[in-house]
Amino acid sequence: MVARPGWPHTEVMDMDARELMKELREDHRNMSVVLELLDTLVEQMDAGKDPDFELFDEIMRYMTVYPDAVHHPKEDVVYEQLRQARPDLAEDLDHVPDDHSDIAHLGSLLRDEVEAVNAGAAVRREKMIEDTTAYVRRMRKHILWEEEDLFKRIDKMLDADAQTVDVSRYEHIKDPVFELEIEAGFRRMIESLR
Repeated sequence: MVARPGWPHTEVMDMDARELMKELREDHRNMSVVLELLDTLVEQMDAGKDPDFELFDEIMRYMTVYPDAVHHPKEDVVYEQLRQARPDLAEDLDHVPDDHSDIAHLGSLLRDEVEAVNAGAAVRREKMIEDTTAYVRRMRKHILWEEEDLFKRIDKMLDADAQTVDVSRYEHIKDPVFELEIEAGFRRMIESLR
């Protein structure tokens, strides 16, 4: 860790960019598993059954506290480094931060719906199905695009010039579901994943 010039109490935390990319890819695998749980809940609703809304709440809480608040900001840091270091590889990628913001907004709206149901509010089943399906579809499309386009561009930059990334701007929390220090607040979700 290195102190920032002019900011004696703030530190720069550098991380090997390849290690960060490995973490981001692992996050994508984990998010894909969680999206499968959402698919199961949609299938239940589509069949006229009431899904486990506590599980639904845990899933959306996870998606808004880890992918939206930790994973996407890490990607934004790497994207910004690509944009600055290799503008030739960053062409047509100005939409990346906006995509992350849009996904976070969709996740928050869906989480609000689920919380409303858990609080006793009436939410139309068709709306829940539609909103959940749209969210899952958007997340899968975004992950696929990043894996097939954005991450390949970043890998190309790193192949030409190994780099470190200043990761001091994002939340440093472990994945509350998939890492060793599993948070008790995701009990149903963890049981469903097993």
